[in-house]
Order: sequence, then C-alpha cells, then structure tokens
Amino acid sequence: MSQTARFQSFEDPSHREGAARVAALRAAMAQRGVAGFVVPRADEHQSEYVPANAERLAWLTGFTGSAGTAIVLADKAALVVDGRYTLQAAEQVDTAIVTPVPLAETSVEAWIEANLPAGGVLAYDPWLHTPDGLARLERAAQAAGGRIEATALNLVDLVWIDRPAAPRAPVVPHPDHLAGEAAAAKLDRVRAALDKARLDALVVSDPHNLAWAFNLRGGDVSHTPLPLGYAVIPRDGLPRLFLDARKVTAEALAALDGLAERHDPEALTEALDALGAGKARVRL
Repeated sequence: MSQTARFQSFEDPSHREGAARVAALRAAMAQRGVAGFVVPRADEHQSEYVPANAERLAWLTGFTGSAGTAIVLADKAALVVDGRYTLQAAEQVDTAIVTPVPLAETSVEAWIEANLPAGGVLAYDPWLHTPDGLARLERAAQAAGGRIEATALNLVDLVWIDRPAAPRAPVVPHPDHLAGEAAAAKLDRVRAALDKARLDALVVSDPHNLAWAFNLRGGDVSHTPLPLGYAVIPRDGLPRLFLDARKVTAEALAALDGLAERHDPEALTEALDALGAGKARVRL
C-alpha cells in the first residue's frame, strides 16, 4: 500500500520561480503606488495548518515552514523566520531575491523600520493579521517615516494565476456521545458567559472553536478535522454560521436545524457591519 508523506516538504521547487513571482508582485505594488507588501504565513483564521489556497508565502518564496513573514519592497525582500527554520529557509528560497533573516537577530518590525523608505506605504491584507500584529506594523512603519495601508485584494492573489480554489471538504456533525456534550448545551454556556460579561455577541473566527461549539467536523486543512468558517453567537437569538453551502452535508444541516442559521461566508462582513451600526458590544 502506498503512503503519502505527512511532513513538511523540503523538495518543493517553488524557489525556482521565486524571481518571476516576486517581480510580478512588485509590478502589482507599483501599479497601486505602494512601497511594500507584507506576506505572513497565515490564513484568515490564524490557523497553524493552512489550506493550499492560503499558502501564499510558500508560493512566493518557496519556503514551506509553518511560521514566517516576508516583506517585499521595490528593491529588496526579507523572509523573517524563527530558529526552527534558519537552515530550511536558506535552502528553500532564492537568496539572491529574498534574504532569510533570523528572528533572533531582527524582528519583522525592526526590519521594516530599517528598510521601508521614508514616505513609503506598506500594504497588507487585513484578513491575515491580528490587531496586535497590525499595531506593531503601524509603529514600525511610522518609525521609518511611512505608513501602513490595507488592500481590498491580496496582492499575491492578484498574480497567483493558478491559485487553488478554497477547500470544500464535507462538513459533518460530530456525535454528542463523542463530543461529550450537546452543542445546544455548549451554546447555552457561551450565552451565559456573554450575559455575565454584558456583551451582545461573540464572533468566532478560530475553526477549532467553531468545530467545538457546534459539534461539527470537516477536512479543509491537513492534520486537524476542521471546517473553515465563521460564526456570530448572539446573547439572544440563534447563532449564525458562515459556511460555504457546497460543503455542508444534509446530516450537518439536520443537526443545525433550530440550533443555528447558515449563511454564505461572504455575508460575514454585512453581519459585522450590522453589529457595528447597532453599537453592539462584541467579543472578538
């Protein structure tokens, strides 16, 4: 019986395309008048394991480690990695195009402060950064005499012509006898916590939490049976689950009947806008 490797690959040939891919990204940057773009190894859920369509850092640089951040400017680029990946990064990337930088020597923010040109705009995809991370980026850009700016579309996605589609593994219910507690009981406990904290709603963006709260399982990423999606759990009323309808099985829909409403992922921003317009107190 044949077996498939489940460890990080050191044979990925992406670095051979690094020069052309970085050049394409720089062209997209120039078209939008930005001095740089930040490419974290992250997806919209800050997951440790990310689906193929979110492997932007690996596609751009050839680096396949589970943590790292690239900063691409018009005339230079860096890949900041921690001590686990110092040797791997040097072997996988085209060092004539991207310079591996050990995190122990220079942080992402320190590199930006030292290299972003004065007056330069450092662009980023707002879906791929935490609030704390953005605050650090902003301080670094300001220290360099520049600023940060969110992009409506990820600039890597614009030049990644054969980017894989988003995963659509089937979402299935996880039986209560295996979960140890019914989803309805879990949601009642969440609502009680919201009430105690005087909050109106909880936004769930971590797929682990979504899978736990609603007793759902999926297969959108390697190694962990997660369905990628979001949820808004209000203190009063039904929660809203934002999952692609094409991957929600009939069994999962039946399990969610009376428990939560399903919406397409694209409807999340509208739901968040509505919470803001209503001046709701929301836990993130």
